[in-house]
Amino acid sequence: MIRFWSGRAVRLATLLIGVAVGTFALLSASPVDPIEAYVGADSVQVSPEQREQIAERWGLDDPPVERFTAWAGQVLQGNLGTSQVFDAPVTEVIGEKFLSSLALMAAAWVISGVLGFALGVLAGSRPGTWIDRGVSWWAYTLASAPVFWVGLLLLYVFSVSLQWTPVCCAGPVGALPDEITLIERLHHLLLPALTLSIVGVAPVILHTRHAVIEVMASDQVTFARSLGESPRGVIVHRVLRNAAAPALMLQFASLGELFGGSVLAEQVFNYPGLGQAITTAALRQDVPLLMGISLAMALFVFAGNLLGDLVHSKVDPRVALVKEGVR
Repeated sequence: MIRFWSGRAVRLATLLIGVAVGTFALLSASPVDPIEAYVGADSVQVSPEQREQIAERWGLDDPPVERFTAWAGQVLQGNLGTSQVFDAPVTEVIGEKFLSSLALMAAAWVISGVLGFALGVLAGSRPGTWIDRGVSWWAYTLASAPVFWVGLLLLYVFSVSLQWTPVCCAGPVGALPDEITLIERLHHLLLPALTLSIVGVAPVILHTRHAVIEVMASDQVTFARSLGESPRGVIVHRVLRNAAAPALMLQFASLGELFGGSVLAEQVFNYPGLGQAITTAALRQDVPLLMGISLAMALFVFAGNLLGDLVHSKVDPRVALVKEGVR
């Protein structure tokens, strides 16, 4: 266990360093003038003296290596810096926005996992039938559908045409956060979460279907059938657990794609989460906030993959973390 956790710690440190260096290098190579992006539409009215003050305030005139070194020194002290757009500590901005995105991603993650596993088992247990072909066709179609296109389609159908769901935001427009009820929050959360889950359900369906077909063709299922076990008993006692292991691992590994999809979904529905903060920070060249969000995303995805490995090894006793020396 010591070898396992120490190896994971080294991987995490290497990942965070690589993400930080890569993100800062891309931002430094951006052709966008950071001062004009910071000022926005009022850039024409800014005098040269004011530009110098802005550059001095945020250290925009310093060499890139010096800026990165200064930022890294603050990070080692637990300080991610101050957001230029929100004029608040980066940790506070990420913490506030992440809670909204977490509710959205958690709802989509659960829906896509449960629905994808159920449909995958249904299709895999009846290979070659019209049910299998229909579910597979639907999964392949969803796998190639962009998140923003699905979001716009659902928005037009359920919000504009049927008027069943709100058009935007995480609550009624003009209402204070303390005045929004739980029912109203769930009502505004429904369509964005459905958008993410519809797109994310496809890989779970396809992988679960493949795993079920393999298990159904195994010797243990053949032996169980020879003993007179019913088809339902074969599915419940022989197939579900063996198919659940790869499905769970895939579900945890998809957190990165889920995070990326939430950025587009939040833009379509104007949902005030971390994805919307990423877009705002990118357009305004808010380097401290972008760097902090990149590290938070890397940590989030790494934790998801780690949980996926641990859950996979618990669900399927045959799986052992051999590379880390855990038996």
